[in-house]
Amino acid sequence: MRSRNNSNRRQISSVDNEPETVQAQVQELLQWLDANPYINASTEYDNVYFFLRTCKFDVERTKKKIKCFYQMRAERTEWFANRDPFLPEIQELLQLGVFLPVDGVDKQQRKVVIIRTAAHDPKRHTQNNVFKTSKMILDLLLKFEPENCARGIVAILDMDGVQLGHALQLNPILIKRSVESWTAYPCQPKLLEFINAPRHVNIFLNTFRIFMTPKIRSRVHVRRGTTTVECANIPKDLGGSGISYKDLSLKWKQLVEANTEFYVEQSKYKSILK
Repeated sequence: MRSRNNSNRRQISSVDNEPETVQAQVQELLQWLDANPYINASTEYDNVYFFLRTCKFDVERTKKKIKCFYQMRAERTEWFANRDPFLPEIQELLQLGVFLPVDGVDKQQRKVVIIRTAAHDPKRHTQNNVFKTSKMILDLLLKFEPENCARGIVAILDMDGVQLGHALQLNPILIKRSVESWTAYPCQPKLLEFINAPRHVNIFLNTFRIFMTPKIRSRVHVRRGTTTVECANIPKDLGGSGISYKDLSLKWKQLVEANTEFYVEQSKYKSILK
């Protein structure tokens, strides 16, 4: 087993504002990770605490979530390996702005992200690279705004400009993996709002629904028009008063590029597959 106990005690004792029961739960999880080194998770206090908090301080539920998350990171090498922000294919997708966290939170204090489902060219960009870029930004968002993300994610999926080529990229296996990845992350989607949806979008979305849990399925809403999410910084592209898609894309591109070492560090944490 890996020797972590001394550093873990230092981390826990330094967090004096947490109740003793919570610190004890984190200690239990750290001991469990020591006993199961194949999970190979980050044992930073903040990381373990974030999983625990988003699992409503249920230790057994947290263990399952941690195992699922780090197993996904090991299995989905197409998303979690070689996460170099300066790869040409990643640079192009960052420039396009396929995944855009919005400044601030909505009226229920949840983090809002915009997923531009048709921003990329399906003849030029693979869907796996789109998912890879999106998860690079999501991981950075969790690092920067754990408090906001812990209250849940509101995802606005802008389908403006979607074409048959975009739909054809998403075969059932990829759809299944995409849905599973949302539930594997410690931050749960509280709303999946598809906007600017084409007339026959439900034929396509029904495949997604097959792989969703009943709870997630109940949080899917489809609109022909713009978003109903109440957030002060909704981009002007959607009729809000926030900065444009273009400016948000530039902001997150620069942030991702400035955190290259973060992705190198994160690459160390993934399950050792049997």
